[in-house]
Amino acid sequence: MLAVRVSFVSDVHGNIEALARAAEQAEQLVVLGDLLDYVDYHDHGNGILGAIFGSDKVRQFAAMRVAGDFPALRDYNHRLWASLDDGPAVLAEVVDRRYRAVYQAVGPEALLILGNVDVQSAWEESVGHLLPNRDGQVVEVAGRRFGFVAGGSSRPGLVPRPSEQAWRPLVRPAVEFQAALASLGPVDVLCSHIPPDLVALRYDRVPGRLEMYGPSLLEAIDEHQPDFALFGHVHQPLARRQRRGRTECINVGHFQRHPVTFDIEFD
Repeated sequence: MLAVRVSFVSDVHGNIEALARAAEQAEQLVVLGDLLDYVDYHDHGNGILGAIFGSDKVRQFAAMRVAGDFPALRDYNHRLWASLDDGPAVLAEVVDRRYRAVYQAVGPEALLILGNVDVQSAWEESVGHLLPNRDGQVVEVAGRRFGFVAGGSSRPGLVPRPSEQAWRPLVRPAVEFQAALASLGPVDVLCSHIPPDLVALRYDRVPGRLEMYGPSLLEAIDEHQPDFALFGHVHQPLARRQRRGRTECINVGHFQRHPVTFDIEFD
């Protein structure tokens, strides 16, 4: 069997030009979610909020987010969307355009899952029939079983509150995440958007907190010992990789800000 170089990216967050270059150079591209950029904290005029409401409004949003004032942030976000005659329709148009751009960049041969900021219903309506979200699927690449689990998750025992906002990201109850994971069975390469519950992989150095993790990912790694467990989500992790038994757990990188693929050659 010929060697295949598989190129992984995650947390694209709207960097479509770099994604297109990565797809052009990859033998097999795997995208691990967060295609959209709801808020661009580096350039307030970019991102979906910036495109719809402008940079001044986003600057206020970003200040609340950095300050950790989440009640005020939720209220401000609600008021922004309520200021539009038909917020969901405006959002749907912007998201559809951006998802179509993702598809044009990567083409039908990429393997892709959605992340916690992505909107599953919008992806399915826009380009899902051309490029499926591989959540809960196993795909063979170079003789290896690649298993995929998409999106974010609540903590076990907690049920996410239904979103009252126009924006409805892919954060699902832990039992749904665990069911998708269990459906994979043993795999050689375990692909998710969020990391396993290991502190060094979950801790983001910039906001200084532990980020979301995938319920039962660590248990699946311990039980099945895949060669690799690959993910994204944490933009500035305390550690990018950590070995667990015989499994290399690796954050493939924050592609939006550092547009370099993480490559593994399988022979």
